[in-house]
Amino acid sequence: MPRPQPANDTAHDAESVAALHALVMQSLDDDQAQETITIPLEGKSSIADHMVIASGRSSRQVASMAQKLAQRIKEQTGRNARIEGLPVADWVLIDAGDVIVHLFRPEVRSFYNLERMWGFVDMPVAGTA
Repeated sequence: MPRPQPANDTAHDAESVAALHALVMQSLDDDQAQETITIPLEGKSSIADHMVIASGRSSRQVASMAQKLAQRIKEQTGRNARIEGLPVADWVLIDAGDVIVHLFRPEVRSFYNLERMWGFVDMPVAGTA
């Protein structure tokens, strides 16, 4: 039977998740990601607490954003983020543990439409509302 965590450990975990999420959002903003949204997953899925979806103007920008994000995560948290899809860079997944990031070229993003799959169709895009 799992041991309950003390309240201060839970608060520390929430702070570290919030800090990781803020790092991801700042990195994407610094690298001029487009149409960045966050889908809160806490309590809805065990895979992560946040899913971030953003677009880059080209495969080259998508690859660059992914590599810089992974590097920043390593520098700031000591975690090694896993990256999938980097060679083609049409859709790159960065798994940072508590935050999952999907970076797309715009055409690929509209084709897969993850926002609709997760029920966030009518959410305003960050920075446009």
